[in-house]
Formats: sequence, structure tokens, C-alpha cells
Amino acid sequence: MSIEANKALVERYYHELVTGQRLDLLPELVAEDAADETVVGRGGSGTREDFAEHLRVLWSTVQGVTATVEDLVAEEDRVIAFWRIEGVHVGPVFGVPGTGRAFSGRSISTLTIRDGKVVRYNVLPDRLGIIQQLTPVTV
Repeated sequence: MSIEANKALVERYYHELVTGQRLDLLPELVAEDAADETVVGRGGSGTREDFAEHLRVLWSTVQGVTATVEDLVAEEDRVIAFWRIEGVHVGPVFGVPGTGRAFSGRSISTLTIRDGKVVRYNVLPDRLGIIQQLTPVTV
């Protein structure tokens, strides 16, 4: 696939799958043997089901989640996505119990593409920035 096709796939991943909560698109966008490294490191199976679990947790903890791609950088089979997440914090995120607060955070993700599908996913979120928005300021 071309670099532009890989970028378009990543755009769809965030817009239609994450924001649109279209779990039915998972087989179209993610390979069966794909590794979601955010889940595999916690005992995941290294399959598409890890992606589904990651998304279910996200959707249950962040109400009205919106993932907006701000920039994409791609070379060969890799796409780096600079994206923003927004929503209302209703369940545990980074160890902080649900607060009902709206928040916005930036993340950088690396997605590896093979034959038009994601085969590897890793994300580096701005944990500190998000936690600061979710916890009360104490003086």
C-alpha cells in the first residue's frame, strides 16, 4: 500500500472506529494477528480482540470520546499519529476514578500497516496532562 493509503487507514481508525465507536469495522481495519501493545503488555493475547478490549475500556471510561487526528507522519509501513482525545471522565483513567469532568489530552501513536490493515499499535499519551485535568488542585 502507498503511504497515502496507510495515512487514510489511520484517519479511519480514529474517526470511524474510535470516535464513531464502530466496532464492526475492526475486521476491516485491524489484522487478526495484530498486536495492541497497550494490552499485550498487560497479558493480552496479541490478537484483534485486544483492540476490541482496549476500545471497550476507553468507551466505558470516557463518555462521548472524540479522537481527532492533528497530524500524520508516514514512511514505508509505519504511520505516526499525533492526535487529541476529548470526552467526559466517567470511569478509571490512569488510576483516577471517574470524576464527571471534561478533559482533553494529546497522544502520539505508532501504527504499523500490512496489507491495508493495522498490525501493531502503540500509544504514548500525555498522562500527566490528563491526570492534572482530572484531579482537584490542592494547595
